[in-house]
Amino acid sequence: MTAGLWENWLLPGVWITIQLTLYSAAFATVVAFGIGLARRSPLWIVRFLSGFYVEVFRGTSALVLMFWLAFVMPLAFHWQLFPMWAAVLALGLTYGAYGSEIVRGAVASVAPAQREAAIALSFTPAQRMRRVILPQAIPEMIPPFNNLLIELLKGTALVSAVNVADITFAGQLSRLATGESAQIYSLILVMYFVLAFVLTRLMRLLERRAKAGIGQIPEKRGGALVTRKLSARQETEQSSNLITGGGAQ
Repeated sequence: MTAGLWENWLLPGVWITIQLTLYSAAFATVVAFGIGLARRSPLWIVRFLSGFYVEVFRGTSALVLMFWLAFVMPLAFHWQLFPMWAAVLALGLTYGAYGSEIVRGAVASVAPAQREAAIALSFTPAQRMRRVILPQAIPEMIPPFNNLLIELLKGTALVSAVNVADITFAGQLSRLATGESAQIYSLILVMYFVLAFVLTRLMRLLERRAKAGIGQIPEKRGGALVTRKLSARQETEQSSNLITGGGAQ
């Protein structure tokens, strides 16, 4: 493989893949929190609409949605998106639907006693969510979000179908130019693995810091991270500290 292929196709393709992952992940996170919290709304119409969104975007193909945004929407609505932004929108909407279930489940897992304590202190629903529930739910979201982020990274390979010059698209051009299919596709597999490994390390660092922030101390046992559970007394003290700290702000 020549140096020109690296400089002109593969390395720019890596950068495009990184951008796609970051932009899509940011958009998917906004969608996940918005829809996930809406699914716990006291209003039935909000729960219905958010649930309908989840069912639609979990049940449709991200690739077909990408085609629709890139090729159908300009004809139907006379609104043209750049291929990269059509890809970001399709990936963000699709993976945001999966992420919303993670948010909903993590928020529901917070102990009812802590909600009741916040109500007893006359916190508004927004204050309860921001100061008591989310600080404890977010650390529980990070491991499944890590898996979803890796799936999103691998899902960016779909964008080559709409002519976005990511790693996969660059690999296809390199294969056509050199005929070295085995070498090029093996290299692309390694590139995706390296990117996924880096993302996993960063997410685990974020998880350790998030859990340490609420008093859950991660320990290493046999090379794996294990979170030390708090006793009932420590959980009560943690809840009191979170609420007292929130009320003092």
